[in-house]
Amino acid sequence: MAELGIDLGTANTVVCDVTQGIVLDEPTVMLLRTGAVRRPRVLAVGRNASDMVGRAPVGIAAVRPLHDGVITDLETARVYLRALLRRIAPRPWHRSRIRAVIGVPVGATALERRALLEAADEAGISRATSLDESIAGAVGCGIDPLERRVHMVVDVGGGTAEVTAFCFGGIIAHRSCRVAGDEMTLAVYHHLREHHQLLTGELDAEAVKVRAGVEEEPSVVVQGRDAATGRPRLATVPVAEITEVLRPVTEAIIQTLAACLDDLPPQAVGDVLADGVLVFGGGSLARGFDQGLERAFGFPIKLAEQPLTCVAEGAAGSLRNPVLLDAYGRA
Repeated sequence: MAELGIDLGTANTVVCDVTQGIVLDEPTVMLLRTGAVRRPRVLAVGRNASDMVGRAPVGIAAVRPLHDGVITDLETARVYLRALLRRIAPRPWHRSRIRAVIGVPVGATALERRALLEAADEAGISRATSLDESIAGAVGCGIDPLERRVHMVVDVGGGTAEVTAFCFGGIIAHRSCRVAGDEMTLAVYHHLREHHQLLTGELDAEAVKVRAGVEEEPSVVVQGRDAATGRPRLATVPVAEITEVLRPVTEAIIQTLAACLDDLPPQAVGDVLADGVLVFGGGSLARGFDQGLERAFGFPIKLAEQPLTCVAEGAAGSLRNPVLLDAYGRA
């Protein structure tokens, strides 16, 4: 039986096999042929589909199956998951018995969780359990959510940002906001259009955001179309400028998440102060985000060693810990 931990994110999907490790890490995008046919046909998923965003010809659509970290269209999610399983396990007998733990936002409703599990079941996963992404990410970073000390983690994905405090098999406090990495990309897109008169695609704006977070050079080169002439043009944008563009978005996220501190019992504050706050997710890589959190929380901030894959790794690891799944998982 295949055992998988799945981080089905708004921006990226990561799948971790219990025995093989990470087997898939690609954008959560699906390319569909639409039109007069009775049912849309899947042409590609993941990176191959993402490459066609903004380039798809008539009759072909690049679709994101999730919004704000949850399923909004059950049929689209089912088709995506089925295509994903075929990528991971090409032969039918390999897909006949799959057990999986799938990460979901802590703030997801019971209906949203049920939609995810139904989509997984219809896609061919025989035994699926949902697990809060904050808990899965903590497990992937070596934290034991069953111990008697209080831990606090911040998960900044593409569609949601969440802060969760947990201890001894239960969640003590939680706050979330549906403003996260995608809003940062949108801020970069609008800034390039308004201040540099440069029209870019979604993927180009995303790349600029990522490069500004890790780039050691003082500036990044952006390609796009001149808003006035319509001709292709390159623009050199200082990294510090992109950082300033992202600052209002990151500050809004930080202030929302910092409100979780007011919900913590006084006794729990000492544990968090001693251990610090763990941060993971793609949005956590934005330049200056960890320093902003440290100023808002007043606690030491620790960035996960593998911020993009720790949720899937923790979900896979929880398959070998039935006590943890009994406490935090929902089948």
